[in-house]
Amino acid sequence: MIPDHLFDTLSGFAPLLRVRPELQSLCRFGAQWKYDHESESGESARFHIVTSGTCVIELPGLGRSIPVSAGDVVLLPRGTRHVVRGPQSRRGAPRLPQAQASTDIDSMVEADTVPEPHTELVSGRLTFEQAHPNLVLSALPEAIVITTSDGPDAARMRRLIAAIVDEIESARAGVNAIATDLASALFIMVVRVHLEREHAGNGLLGLLAHRQAGRALVAMLEDLGRAWTLDTLAARANASRASLVRMFRKLVHRPPLEFLSELRLELARRKLTTSSLPLSDIAAEIGYQSESAFSRAFRRRFGIPPGAARASVA
Repeated sequence: MIPDHLFDTLSGFAPLLRVRPELQSLCRFGAQWKYDHESESGESARFHIVTSGTCVIELPGLGRSIPVSAGDVVLLPRGTRHVVRGPQSRRGAPRLPQAQASTDIDSMVEADTVPEPHTELVSGRLTFEQAHPNLVLSALPEAIVITTSDGPDAARMRRLIAAIVDEIESARAGVNAIATDLASALFIMVVRVHLEREHAGNGLLGLLAHRQAGRALVAMLEDLGRAWTLDTLAARANASRASLVRMFRKLVHRPPLEFLSELRLELARRKLTTSSLPLSDIAAEIGYQSESAFSRAFRRRFGIPPGAARASVA
């Protein structure tokens, strides 16, 4: 379990996990079938919810096969290439083309159809508002599976997905904003379940779960604009300076202040693309003394000036 004092840390990372849902297909399959999904290059997470029957998710690049059954939710946070197939599909089973993305589930895919399909699933993608790789996304595994054994969490996720489907199909005013908020909540729930279930030893997930380093992370998120020093962060973590540096280097492969700079710029990038705040205000909010210093740091990190990042979504 995550220590109680770190549960709110995910709220600080929530802006980096905003996603827009695209429901691509309702699939009904018979006995022999394979369904290819090419890589999304990190811009989208793919998801599948098995509504009846069983199937297998194959990750060819990792040599991994994941059996899933009715009620299970599968999320691939990095859009990894994968194949969905019947549990006993033979090598020569028919391959189906990918369904075209759509704003509602209007793409029906059937294979080896029988009066009572063996498997039914809803497939789609969650497209990140911030497509550039971020700290949280890079820390997640290639696939997260929420099974019926996860109890209330799995049930809540299925209800959220059903609400997203209903909202998109309603085509009412405000549908995009509502569906995005629901999908973002779904993604954060999946991350939370993963954090609670896995005992991460390193990476950002390890940082979240580490009692002392986690306190320093919470402090950063609570006041990004503060002129943090190694001394003040170490005091928050109840650790020595040297110990805190060792913790961060072990868990996220960079010292605390370098990690803080990365976090500030990630969140600044979101503010640039989702608000009309002046650059000087954004710079001040995340702890830069001047707009020019912020612009230089932003260009070093993302390869473009802040104004160009804002113009790209205008």
